[in-house]
Amino acid sequence: MFTQILIAAVAARAAAAAQTRGRPGGRGGKASSPGGGGTAISRGSMFRKILIANRGEIACRVAATARRLGVQTVAVYSDADANARHVRACDQAVHIGASAPRDSYLRWQAILDAARASGAQAVHPGYGFLSENQDFARACADAGLVFIGPPPSAIAAMGSKSAAKALMARAGVPLVPGYHGDDNDPALLAREADAIGYPVLIKASAGGGGKGMRRVDNAADFAAALASCQREAKAAFGDDHVLVERYVLRPRHIEIQVFGDSQGNVIHLGERDCSVQRRHQKVLEESPAPGLSAARRAEMGAAAVAAAKAVGYVGAGTVEFVAEELDDGDIRAYFMEMNTRLQVEHPVTEAVTGLDLVEWQLRVASGEPLPLTQDQVLLRGHAIEARICAENPESNFLPATGTLKVMRWPEHVGFVRDAVLPRVDTGFDEGDVVSPWYDSMIAKLIVWGEDRAQALARLDVALGATHITGLHSNVAFLRRVVTSRAFATADLDTALIERERPVLFGQPALAPELAAAGVVARVLADEQAQEGPDPWSRRDGWRLHGGARRRLDLDLQGQPLAVVIQRLHDGATTLQIADHRWALQTRALGGDRYDVQLDAARHTLSVYLRGNRYSVFAAAGSALLTQIDPLAQAGVHAGEGGRLTAPMPGKLISFLAQAGDKVQRGQALAVMEAMKMEHTISAPRDGQVGELLFAAGDQVTEGAELLTLT
Repeated sequence: MFTQILIAAVAARAAAAAQTRGRPGGRGGKASSPGGGGTAISRGSMFRKILIANRGEIACRVAATARRLGVQTVAVYSDADANARHVRACDQAVHIGASAPRDSYLRWQAILDAARASGAQAVHPGYGFLSENQDFARACADAGLVFIGPPPSAIAAMGSKSAAKALMARAGVPLVPGYHGDDNDPALLAREADAIGYPVLIKASAGGGGKGMRRVDNAADFAAALASCQREAKAAFGDDHVLVERYVLRPRHIEIQVFGDSQGNVIHLGERDCSVQRRHQKVLEESPAPGLSAARRAEMGAAAVAAAKAVGYVGAGTVEFVAEELDDGDIRAYFMEMNTRLQVEHPVTEAVTGLDLVEWQLRVASGEPLPLTQDQVLLRGHAIEARICAENPESNFLPATGTLKVMRWPEHVGFVRDAVLPRVDTGFDEGDVVSPWYDSMIAKLIVWGEDRAQALARLDVALGATHITGLHSNVAFLRRVVTSRAFATADLDTALIERERPVLFGQPALAPELAAAGVVARVLADEQAQEGPDPWSRRDGWRLHGGARRRLDLDLQGQPLAVVIQRLHDGATTLQIADHRWALQTRALGGDRYDVQLDAARHTLSVYLRGNRYSVFAAAGSALLTQIDPLAQAGVHAGEGGRLTAPMPGKLISFLAQAGDKVQRGQALAVMEAMKMEHTISAPRDGQVGELLFAAGDQVTEGAELLTLT
């Protein structure tokens, strides 16, 4: 078995590394209590103040644990984040530059200067940005600061996918067939891809999160995909080195959480299944991995620990495997990479172990031994995390920007295992702006259950109680995934979303009559609130004799919806759409909530009005409706068919066609960069390119016309 081979190959190296990693020590540390309650702090070793070199929810997450431990925190922020939640969550804040990451969160010297000026003793890098940059870790040490993460040598060995694979190959660990060398000459990479056989996967060597990663199905597309991957990798990680591997059909993504201390102790905290992905980025993560046998779990855990020991690993890390199901139902796992940092999905491990991994990071970085031994780690129940993002699933998950006009969460708890209520980790407050400069994730919603079925049920309810308006979000899409047959039965692989496309996309989120009833309830309640004390000031269409008829023209997510409200003289109200009519009763409950009854069916709805847009949320789903002004619509004409506009603010990378070129529908015309990802803009129909209205490198606003198509 590959685990035994690996352990034998690295045992001597791990022992030697343990002797050179600072002060000796055993396992005298105290265990953290379930729920992250922690233990008495040894003030002689715990940090007094740390700087968090990150933003968003991870900065808020680190600050929360630090506050509980009595550790002061320093935030850093860019121009775009001047009023961000993570700035308010910390004790101090230092401005470090302009909005673009390269001008702020990737500026080492500004971060180190902020740490020294604020009196911080250590730097927590979070994830992304500089978290896996060995040079930054070394610069922290040179500046007299503790880097709360692994030593630079471990980052160098495992932070590079190609170097890590070479190390594992020497140790006899099965790898996915591919090219992991240092020579990144495009012609060489193309030849290697041909030799591997298509489809292949191009991956950025220095990073993760799906950035700098493309599946390529034929040789004709390889060069363009390679160039795009390298640009994305350079922008996100400052390194454009890539590797090329065979694309495993129906792969599962299973990762092992490992933790090491400076005394040479390394343990694992179980596994996570992160197979549900879109654009090579995770959507849902869970622990434990469904269908993983106890024997395979133990083998993968031992391999992950041995891999960490091989490089003298200290702190939190994740050893990732790509797995494929065998004919006998078992799983064969290949080493994929090691992420030398805390992962976005670490809360699911915290939920099943009852441990606070950020606390462990702080304790280990301050020189303490691991709080637990391997046999003291107890896993209980099942946890699932949903990444709530500002994006439009119906438009190939195009990231969205804008103001979070409404952001309401279900009743939730903080860091507690065995909790009936969900946990919410977010870096935003209602009213904040999601900008184009950073990742599109708004929050993480984490649930725990006694078993997977209970966790699934709780996640569905929690997503149903999550209300976000002002921009596109993936909440409704996540509910469809969670309740789909494939996910509910754990029929998992990284292509689940694509193979389940018919049931996940293009589905009505809410019945038209219920969505319309929500709008009517809000309209009637708003009008009633403006009425005076006498019947002559009523605005509900009351007549001295007979009833009143009123029409609302709505757009239900692209479909016209004519709604007729009829108020009878006896006070009864009906709602009519086409030839269908329902008896309607509505009552305002306060706080944007309404009691709505259609015939005999009764519902509690939340209805938010912003401008002329109504967002209706029900237990069964949600819908966005726009009230149409018929007079304004009469003046609209179809003269804009030849325009191609920017779907969001960002930078124009390049045009892929020139003025005068004849193009076909679906042909790529331009490439934009926004939210740390590249987005291709394609021709909506056959035609001829007219004028190019910008130049490569220009910053463009949302809706800006990029080129004309005649």
